[in-house]
Amino acid sequence: MAHTKANPEHDMIRKSVKSLCERFPEEYWRETDETDAYPTSFVQALTAEGWLSVLIPEEYGGAGLGMKEACIILEEINRSGGNAGACHAQMYTMGAVLRHGSEDQKQRYLPKIASGELRLQAFGITEPTAGSDTTSIETFAEKRGDRYVVHGQKIWTSRAEHSDLMLLLARTTPKDQVKKKTDGLSLFLLDMKEQAAKIDIRPIDAMINHATTEVFFEGAEIPVENLIGEEGKGFKYVLSGMNAERILIASESVGDGLYFIDKSVQYANERVVFNRPIGQNQGVQFPISKAYMNIQAAKLMRDKAAELFDEGINCGEEANMAKYLASEATWDAGNAAMDTYGGYGFAKEYNIERKFREARLFKVAPIANNLVVSFVGQHVLGLPRSY
Repeated sequence: MAHTKANPEHDMIRKSVKSLCERFPEEYWRETDETDAYPTSFVQALTAEGWLSVLIPEEYGGAGLGMKEACIILEEINRSGGNAGACHAQMYTMGAVLRHGSEDQKQRYLPKIASGELRLQAFGITEPTAGSDTTSIETFAEKRGDRYVVHGQKIWTSRAEHSDLMLLLARTTPKDQVKKKTDGLSLFLLDMKEQAAKIDIRPIDAMINHATTEVFFEGAEIPVENLIGEEGKGFKYVLSGMNAERILIASESVGDGLYFIDKSVQYANERVVFNRPIGQNQGVQFPISKAYMNIQAAKLMRDKAAELFDEGINCGEEANMAKYLASEATWDAGNAAMDTYGGYGFAKEYNIERKFREARLFKVAPIANNLVVSFVGQHVLGLPRSY
């Protein structure tokens, strides 16, 4: 029977990240959740050990590792009971600069992002009236001499209050003046600290502690040298980073799923009712076992997507399927955990309810699972476009 070969470097990364996470027990995460606080000390520790800069090449101050290694880091954070969503964007948003930015932009920003001196966490794409229909965004960047002046609004812009830079997608040509609706969108690096007076950030009180916000741009200025790539080609640049996002989100979801399995197995072995451990009952065993199998299958798809990504091969199919499979399997694992714990699953001190809320997010973000199904139908199976 064939087995996956052991990878000492990957084992070391898992062990190191797990060790770091042990310094931030579940009480820490429960408190940040209850107070809607940002896990600053955790993010600082993660940055100090270089885990957020793994995808930045060594020449720009990063670790120069691959997507596989990045996946392991986020998976372990969430499996420990933490929430990598507080900082995961720092890993992949810089990809737009790395792949499409000028050498000057790379030299100017990547080393500081790698060291943590600058945070690039905010990703300004979604708008209240556009949702997933990105080509319908209305935020406009008007070119005036050596600057672009931005007016508009973004929503679900997570970590905007904890970011120095924002990766901003805005229209530079009105939609009714372009041949293709995907044209006329441009991608920028916006200095949020410098333009703070012209940016209004309003936190959204949400079901989970995700530091998410609405952002209003009231004449914020961006120097022309902060345009990434060519004007009007931003939609393509954003799409090129989506696969990385999907794979990394799948990894967090896998971590959440394994957290639920770990906790459920432990509790089912320890909890005694009617003079026997509840794990002896097939009604408890089966949902946990089924969820575990589905998580392992999703993990294999995640691994395949990461491998293709690292080889520079288009992995849109695998990345989207990994995100879908992982979020669905993990939601089943979360429900199994709630059933296993019974009433105690709703008690905050057991942490299951917090993780349950957090795990639900990945069925709708960063893309709704129905859109993944549509993508597979149209782009993988060749069925007619459904929307």
